[in-house]
Amino acid sequence: MTASAQSRQSGQSQPQQPGRSRRQVLAASGAAGVGVAFSGALAELFTGTAAAQATGGRSGYGPLVPDPAGLLDLPEGFSYRVLSREGDALSSGEGRVPSHFDGMAAFAGAGSSVWLVRNHENRMDAEIAVPTVDGLTYDPEGKGGCTLLHLDGRGGGISERVGIAGTSTNCAGGPSPWGTWLTCEETEYLAGEEGYTKDHGFVFEVGFTRRAPTSVEPLTAMGRFQHEAVAFDPSNGTVYETEDAFDHPFGLFYRFLPNKPRGGPGSLAAGGTLQAMRVPDVPDLSSVTETGTSFRGIEWVDVPDPLAAETPIRFQDFGKGGITHGQKLEGCYWGGTCVYFVSSFARVDEGSAGEHYGQVWRYDPKANRLTLVVVFGPDTDVQLPGESPDNICLAPSGGLMVCEDGEGAQHVFGLTRQGSVYPMARNRQNVGDEDEPSWGEFAGVTFSPSGDTMFVNVYTPGTTFAVTGPWRH
Repeated sequence: MTASAQSRQSGQSQPQQPGRSRRQVLAASGAAGVGVAFSGALAELFTGTAAAQATGGRSGYGPLVPDPAGLLDLPEGFSYRVLSREGDALSSGEGRVPSHFDGMAAFAGAGSSVWLVRNHENRMDAEIAVPTVDGLTYDPEGKGGCTLLHLDGRGGGISERVGIAGTSTNCAGGPSPWGTWLTCEETEYLAGEEGYTKDHGFVFEVGFTRRAPTSVEPLTAMGRFQHEAVAFDPSNGTVYETEDAFDHPFGLFYRFLPNKPRGGPGSLAAGGTLQAMRVPDVPDLSSVTETGTSFRGIEWVDVPDPLAAETPIRFQDFGKGGITHGQKLEGCYWGGTCVYFVSSFARVDEGSAGEHYGQVWRYDPKANRLTLVVVFGPDTDVQLPGESPDNICLAPSGGLMVCEDGEGAQHVFGLTRQGSVYPMARNRQNVGDEDEPSWGEFAGVTFSPSGDTMFVNVYTPGTTFAVTGPWRH
């Protein structure tokens, strides 16, 4: 999920290549007048319960106001609270808050309280590992995992503790229909490699109540690969999974058919069937360039070896017709009656068949049809919400919030149903220096169950913000 943030001075622009550098670095004083270049049926993205609500305005909430504290710029009328920072002490006494804040989700707790479940994309070189805790640790040598923040109805902290430890490179994931978090490892290291004592590349179920506790047993039937995100079909329990593979051949789009599709917490451990998507005559999704292009007769092929004991899944033999790959398959969410997934970018010089600045695909299970919904850029005088869409969530207004993952200044952008893009937040924490500034990406954007608070992470320095203000519902 992460990309390096080797940034230029704010306000400069240069000729661009997909994913290499920002096409527009917004001015530090407020980032007014943001536009977007895209093609496709943008309204397709705004699905679900919020679709019939207001759109969050045609131009958002106004320009960003510089934060005197130098942490987070927001539109006038909005404010933030820092809920957690890496290196601080966990209130549980288990150790320090770990590094590399990534995917996150918010869940309703008892009364008006809220649970935030937060990933830590820690590898072996992580500055601060997730503390190992008895009963919550998979591999004692793993540095990744999740932490849990329990907030009261006013947004204040009740507790902060370890949710799971001993995993690796916990990037994204997704909420289950029964109120747990599936955290995904974006790695494929085997036991004995890089110092690990157990195989990695799995999905784990993280809970925070006695009814739904965390399990440190990997959900092996869901596959061992470089996982990114998951999304559930609420009608039948099918789980869709994206793979953000680092090298060519790139990742696959999967579906998992659980043996107990509506079993509740722990039911995914009962196993199931893992399949990969084959689009006939389309070996690489980046070769498709026209929005609205649809493919019927999508095939779902059983994965020969879900545990990838000897060969990574994307290299395995799927028989006649092969399998369909896509570079940087990242965000994944369910909306209405379809599942949506994001390809953040594609580059020919890295092995893709075509180049783009971001695709959003929609798969309709009932029609068994895959459609390219939106393509971001390139175009003349292009102004994009970041150079590659990454974390995406539906906002209470019916619009979207998009975390950018690229170089230069880092923002959370809002996207209205009319196609207007507006800045919602800018990270002001410079981890570079005055001559060569650098800002960590945003990740894990999510809203409280009430819709009154936006929670979002800065990857580095790890910071979790709660943003309140005049949200349009």
